[in-house]
Amino acid sequence: MASLNVGNLGNLGDYLREQRRTAQLSLRQLAEAAGVSNPYLSQIERGLRKPSAEVLQQVAKALRISAETLYVRAGILDEKEREELETRAVILADPSINERQKQVLLQIYDSFRKENAADAASGAVSEPAPESAPESGPGPVPAAAPAPDADEPPSS
Repeated sequence: MASLNVGNLGNLGDYLREQRRTAQLSLRQLAEAAGVSNPYLSQIERGLRKPSAEVLQQVAKALRISAETLYVRAGILDEKEREELETRAVILADPSINERQKQVLLQIYDSFRKENAADAASGAVSEPAPESAPESGPGPVPAAAPAPDADEPPSS
């Protein structure tokens, strides 16, 4: 059978094969762990079949890799969406902050993304916020008239 290799499918198959070999799994072992047939997985690796998102999720779980990465490789998800999902996952998985803090952080993240998308749509370039004074102390003091000596009376 001739290889279809439509779009990213060849790239996906090559990537899956590489990940499977890195995990030191045979095709049969991965197929069993992912709950798909051995011939079907072989066809995916050779670029002959386009797997569903569900199958990709099962394969990703069996390989212990990000399903989003496989979605990007398969053309189901674009790179920006994957990065956003991964950022959200990292925030939600952080054990050092509580659930309220996670939700607030996600709201801030969303507001920044919306602001930047609006700026990009309007062609505006975001200017960085002015820097505040360093924490170690105030910055340079502007030049001013010299202070009078304590021995001299003030001039009027």
